[in-house]
Amino acid sequence: MKQLFIAGLVLFSTFNAIAQSKKYVTFEANIANRNSDIIKIINKGKIVKTITVDKKGIFKDTLSVDGGRSSFTDGVETSELFLKNGYDIKLKMDAKQFDESIVYKGKGSDENNVLAQRILADEKLYDDGKVGNLDDISFYKLIEEKKTADAKRLSNKKLDPEFVKLETERSQQDIAYLIQHREQAQKVAAMNNQTTPDFEYENHKGGKTKLSDLKGKYVYIDLWATWCGPCRAEIPFLQKIEEKYHGKNIEFVSVSIDAQKDHDKWQKFVTDKQLGGIQLIADNEWNSDFAKSYNVMSIPRFILIDPQGKVVDSNATRPSDQALQTQLDALLN
Repeated sequence: MKQLFIAGLVLFSTFNAIAQSKKYVTFEANIANRNSDIIKIINKGKIVKTITVDKKGIFKDTLSVDGGRSSFTDGVETSELFLKNGYDIKLKMDAKQFDESIVYKGKGSDENNVLAQRILADEKLYDDGKVGNLDDISFYKLIEEKKTADAKRLSNKKLDPEFVKLETERSQQDIAYLIQHREQAQKVAAMNNQTTPDFEYENHKGGKTKLSDLKGKYVYIDLWATWCGPCRAEIPFLQKIEEKYHGKNIEFVSVSIDAQKDHDKWQKFVTDKQLGGIQLIADNEWNSDFAKSYNVMSIPRFILIDPQGKVVDSNATRPSDQALQTQLDALLN
């Protein structure tokens, strides 16, 4: 009996060692309301696997990684991953509630569920739009609350030490960025009620268009790029807004900050998607004078200007938010 027990232990240890030594990750998912038929896994800035999702939103595949910091994208949304060879990850999510619905099971799920929780918590810090308006006491209270929440998520002793190290460093970086974000938001807010800087950019329909040419009308500006998933996600909502306010005293201007090497890609995208409004491309990407004057550090970004050329809102509401229509109704009706 003792010999059988010892043999069982040896067999278990051998099986566990084999599992630990796997030179690949097993990754499977069940995705409701998928955004596309393709999932790309990115590790250290390189696409290491392109996975096809079936019509039911299900896939199972394997891949090899070099280091733990990874991400995945469906072409519209992106989320972070922590992957190590030997992991067996099972993802369940609803793409319509992307970050809110992510749940992992299997080997490596503890680390990735912590990631999903941290991402969701951080998004709320930025999405409520109030950071720039907080006084110093309230802002630094928020910082301390983030530090506490981040540390609590990493207190599980079962978490991979490399993951804990990476997330601890990330928390420090995020806090530095949050301080920078607040400073930027304060600079942006200071532009409200000021005369907007002008621009003159190439128009998709030909020639060039100046912002000052549109004086006498409200102007809603969308700063975006073809490579920006969240920007593309706003397009259907913007098209509905354009349709609703067609004939009103407002122009909808989309300014792409795509690189000049992607000029043809921009032209094709606008044509293929039949984008409305005034479609322009900036002259120098992020470094265009107009983008720099508005402290644009991330996109999508929306700006609302009044008929006199003054800034109504330098960080205007997104088309997907019903509050934008409430604001436009008050201005245009």
